[in-house]
Amino acid sequence: MREFGRKARAAARKVALSPAAQRNAALLAMADALRARKAQILAANAQDLADGKAAGLSASFIDRLALDEKRLAAIADAVAEVATLPDPLGRVLAEWTRPNGLRFERVATPLGVIAVIFESRPNVTADAGALCLKSGNAAILRAGSDSFRSSSEIAAAMRAGLEAAGLPADAIQLVPTRDRAAVGAILAGLDGNVDVVVPRGGKSLVARVQSEARVPVFAHLDGNCHVYVDAAADLAMAREILLNAKLRRTGVCGAAETLLVDEAAAATHLAPLVTALLDAGCAVRGDAATQAVDARVTPASEEDWSTEYLDRIIAVRSVAGLDAAIDHVERYGSHHTDAIVTADEAAAARFLAEVDSAIVIHNASTQFADGGEFGFGAEIGIATGRMHARGPVGVEQLCAFKYRVHGAGQTRP
Repeated sequence: MREFGRKARAAARKVALSPAAQRNAALLAMADALRARKAQILAANAQDLADGKAAGLSASFIDRLALDEKRLAAIADAVAEVATLPDPLGRVLAEWTRPNGLRFERVATPLGVIAVIFESRPNVTADAGALCLKSGNAAILRAGSDSFRSSSEIAAAMRAGLEAAGLPADAIQLVPTRDRAAVGAILAGLDGNVDVVVPRGGKSLVARVQSEARVPVFAHLDGNCHVYVDAAADLAMAREILLNAKLRRTGVCGAAETLLVDEAAAATHLAPLVTALLDAGCAVRGDAATQAVDARVTPASEEDWSTEYLDRIIAVRSVAGLDAAIDHVERYGSHHTDAIVTADEAAAARFLAEVDSAIVIHNASTQFADGGEFGFGAEIGIATGRMHARGPVGVEQLCAFKYRVHGAGQTRP
């Protein structure tokens, strides 16, 4: 693992100094390699899936692990799309001149070596590798044992793309072991060669990384996302947004886990929304008002309000207006993604201003919490912290900066 760190640092230096055209050529070559290796990747994924099902992994876990021709094509397309993004390096973020004539520039630079520790999603191998390369960084990737074969094949394609463009293959390295000790070595920093760690996985993984890492971490612990249906919400719009936010893919971190309905609209909105969820096969755990609208609703416990189900389950509560909704989100939410459905622009403006989440949404599904949907090409993860990167972490968020100071012989008195 120490050798991995040294190789990554050396590769990061070369990638950081490479021209944008060369990095883009590598990304396009990576996309081609992913398409060319389709049979090998899908065969490896079939083995991973068979092992996962035999181990009794949950349906949502299996969904995150599974690849098919359509998903693999989307992965390759996403890598190619990253090549079309503007070069994030060398951007002048700010500039000014002091009275003494010194001219200052704040300029975007790579972070260096980024370690990504992830579980079931093999697409993270491609997304992380592509974003790190585009932003001039090297990536050390540690896949979970469940996606090890799939991720290894994808990483091989990514490395082939680097070599085809004349860049060091070690700019993307997948840890070739399932030994959990490798995670501890990464979190210790690999002799100072890891600059940032990004965990992608369950709560236990993220908690461990946040607890043990000796380097900065970009992460979110929970995706307890809310949809608040305001008194001024259009019912048809609210229904479509809610069903998509909850059920499009239940295992993603942007899936809605709690529905809040303004009690001023409960008479017209609560029953239709709850019925729509139940009829779509979603279990509903609700407060007294929600239980009263349908016998299929089960009582919600205090724990339900702060639970990330990642399943076809949702908690539903009637609240006394916008202030109560915001208070509920602040108390139980995870500062990930929260949405309001309303035609009242003033209410929407208050929600967007006062809800302290990484992503706040008006009249759209919480499942837009995705770097690709933001136009970032892809994402390396979603961060809910308040330092540096917040929300989807794309190429710009994988940059640091330095100051360039231009003088004409000035000395300090």
